[in-house]
Amino acid sequence: MAEPQSPVPAWWSLEVPELCRSLGCTTEGLDAEEASRRLRAFGPNDINGKPRHTRLLALWNQLRSPLLLLLLFAAVISALSGEWVDASIVGLIVLATVGIGYSREYSAQTAAEALGKRVKTRSTVLRGGNSASVPVEEVVPGDVVLLSAGSIVPADAVIFEATDCHVSEAVLTGESFPVGKRAGTSAPDAPLAKRSNCVFMGTNVRSGTARCLVVATGAATEFGDIAGRLSLRPPETEFERGVRRFGYLLSSAMLVMVLLVFVAHVFQGRPPVETLLFAIALAVGLSPELLPAILTVNLARGAAAMAERGVLVRHLIAIENLGSMDVLCTDKTGTLTEGVVKLDGAWDMAGKPSSAVLALAAINAALETGLPSALDDAILAANGTHAADCRKLAEIPFDFVRKRVSVVVEDDSGIRLVTKGAFSHVLEDCSLLDDGTPLESTHREAFQRLYDGWSSQGIRVLAVASCIMQRQASYSRNDEKELRFAGFLTFIDSPKDGAAEAIAALASLGVEVKLITGDGKLVSQHVARLVGLPADRVLTGAELDELHDEALWHAAERTALFVEVDPNQKERILLALKKTGHVVGFLGDFLLLLVFRHVFAFSEFVLLLVGHVLALGNVDLLLLVVGLFCGLVVFHLFFIILC
Repeated sequence: MAEPQSPVPAWWSLEVPELCRSLGCTTEGLDAEEASRRLRAFGPNDINGKPRHTRLLALWNQLRSPLLLLLLFAAVISALSGEWVDASIVGLIVLATVGIGYSREYSAQTAAEALGKRVKTRSTVLRGGNSASVPVEEVVPGDVVLLSAGSIVPADAVIFEATDCHVSEAVLTGESFPVGKRAGTSAPDAPLAKRSNCVFMGTNVRSGTARCLVVATGAATEFGDIAGRLSLRPPETEFERGVRRFGYLLSSAMLVMVLLVFVAHVFQGRPPVETLLFAIALAVGLSPELLPAILTVNLARGAAAMAERGVLVRHLIAIENLGSMDVLCTDKTGTLTEGVVKLDGAWDMAGKPSSAVLALAAINAALETGLPSALDDAILAANGTHAADCRKLAEIPFDFVRKRVSVVVEDDSGIRLVTKGAFSHVLEDCSLLDDGTPLESTHREAFQRLYDGWSSQGIRVLAVASCIMQRQASYSRNDEKELRFAGFLTFIDSPKDGAAEAIAALASLGVEVKLITGDGKLVSQHVARLVGLPADRVLTGAELDELHDEALWHAAERTALFVEVDPNQKERILLALKKTGHVVGFLGDFLLLLVFRHVFAFSEFVLLLVGHVLALGNVDLLLLVVGLFCGLVVFHLFFIILC
């Protein structure tokens, strides 16, 4: 076989034969030997990359603090000047600070890694022409993956065979409803949500079956690309930035104090070496030895409090950053909303609630043999008892041309065909109203107004119709004619209980919530109104692409809803908000936000300086008063930086 090339540029726009030539494979799959060779060449299908040294990483996170470096310097100077007791005390403080932070972070990291190792996913692929179950990590470019309802998509792939296949892409695009997938091609410039012939790593199949040709694995997938960029440049948190600035400022103040004291004492005729040691010891006294320990203990207590509420904190510094946050970016599906489609109502031709329409929809949903969709589940959850007295004679399955599904049933009233599907596709084959009167243009216009009204609120709408049938040997899509329009079904993804209250509580804490979703504009605005977010300040993904970074910095602050965006655009939005000075959090699951504010104790620092004042003469007293003033200014600046 030819050497595989992955990823292939704009692979979603290529015909399958051309794609196979680029990948050096066929639609019959790879043999075991070729799959092993590709696994060695491309590496495991894992976005995490090489395993990290957890112990060393957790230890380095503690030692890189400028405050700890100052304390280590203080301990060394104390030891060189013969102050072994002071050196030992400072050394113990450093060890305790590092030990507490290390134990907390290492435990959290190992717990997260253990959870990841316990979840082992397998995928069905064609190997040597036969289906085989292999670990997801062993899927390679050129593999043919077999998907069915419930399957997790193991890699980015192109579909070349599909039957009633619907995939939930909410985790990637924010779309609440499962998306229909089919074989074919998409435009080269099609955004991720419009690539109907592709499936992506991490999404899951809700119904139907499909055969897919794997194009990209691991870091080359959409998820892997995002994870790779985030790991290459991990953002510095506001707390880290504040501690770093404070450490630099404290070091500068110590250096200035050493120089002032040294020059003043030398001018008074004191020995230079003794004066230098005294000045350095004075600077060491300025070091707040207990501050790092106090910081670590407070952060560790915050992590423990969150652990009691089921939140795993991997890095202690994230606690303070959470407390400093002033902008919270959240997605919609499964966060502000339940993430579960529910039937909002069944309505007759006049837009009034109708149990008869619900009964027809329940018959259709219960008797169709295609794997259940989220919409069918919602219908049956609302009313699943109306198919008990019906006997199914035939089914005309869903396809992407008709965009509807029909069942032929027999009951005491005779034989009839019941269909449900997309509003426009059902209405175009209707010629009668449910009572048998002709369907006029005025009726169509009235139905269209009802449909537009629901759609403008972000509500998903299906239509239901039926017709009387005669018994015959077989039934086909040609029998879907002269239908009687029965009514509408509306579906919503309801906001979570307490979401509006949580957003109001965040606003009272000074935290502005921004909605970032891949879902449509109308749906997002409807949800925003329900949870109390401004629905008029909207920026779409297409509009965002037209903005330069500088323009986006200004637009991001004024925008409350970012809609129809892909994951790459989400990253641009977060970076733009950070550039304008905001402390930004991003939430994928709407947990209760716990804001921890830490009070830092500086009494130990003041006591050290007072002790030096009592032990020195007049000139030294004056210099130390100046030093005390500088120290208080430094700590005030520290508070300003952190708060």
